[in-house]
Amino acid sequence: MTTLWRSLTPPQRRSIVILTVVAAGLYLTMRWLPTGTNLSHMDFRVAEKGAIEFCDPANPQFIPVVAAKSPVTLTLTSDIVPAQRKEIGFTLTLRTASGKPIAPEDLLVTHTRKLHLLVADPTLQDYQHVHPEPGKRAGEWVFKLTPDRPGTYRVFADFTPAATARGLYASADFNVPGEVARVIRTTNVTAQIPGYNFELVMPALFRAGVPTDLKFRIETPGAEKRPVVLQPVMGAFAHLVAFDEARSGFAHLHPNEVDLAKPPDALHPELTFKITIPQPGRYVIWAQVNLDGRETFVPFWLDVLP
Repeated sequence: MTTLWRSLTPPQRRSIVILTVVAAGLYLTMRWLPTGTNLSHMDFRVAEKGAIEFCDPANPQFIPVVAAKSPVTLTLTSDIVPAQRKEIGFTLTLRTASGKPIAPEDLLVTHTRKLHLLVADPTLQDYQHVHPEPGKRAGEWVFKLTPDRPGTYRVFADFTPAATARGLYASADFNVPGEVARVIRTTNVTAQIPGYNFELVMPALFRAGVPTDLKFRIETPGAEKRPVVLQPVMGAFAHLVAFDEARSGFAHLHPNEVDLAKPPDALHPELTFKITIPQPGRYVIWAQVNLDGRETFVPFWLDVLP
């Protein structure tokens, strides 16, 4: 390096020095530019064993939200007592572990929204994906929900703080009075709704701790196939969300096919996903798609082996 520097002419040396100073100045300026948030990286740290780590969205994992300590607290209040098949207004409050409110300017937009709520009843037969809007006070978010079944619903919040640019999670519950129905769950890799057939293709042996490739397919019934009008939903052609039976956590998956200008084959659309589930057990994977302008949710039940 020293020999190379000595071989340069004085004008060349001056040019290198100027470029280096300008680059360093730009870097420092970008670091010090205001992001709109008053929160820092340290507001989202918990110095405890078993705390939730910041998550890389490019490497989807099953997040044990309930068991792990989150650096964010989530509380829910409702305008009336929740009831089955009745629309309920909720106020959700997000705060850091130190009590600072988490407002819209503190979160980044991910998949077209700043805050995603993944809501599931105790039987995992009712899954809803909700996007709250900012409330009247900092840290408050409001949304409406119509629970389809009785029991204790679990609400998982999925968001990305601007201070960290990495995904974080929190959870809270609310109860819908009534007797929880006993549901017999059987494994299934196919599902149907009027006008469409769905299939989730996976390895014959789905093992815990092993990165696994999934294929999600849609087609119309009958020998003569019609085009599937698949439209984007939250910036992707499909989303998959996996829950374990205990609802201890979830995995939110996005397809590898990210270019919306290149939709999948219309007659046989297929999207690929990757997931790692750390523990064996029974899981449900809910697929969410936009079919001809109508959002559709389809469940697949599967067993993950040791």
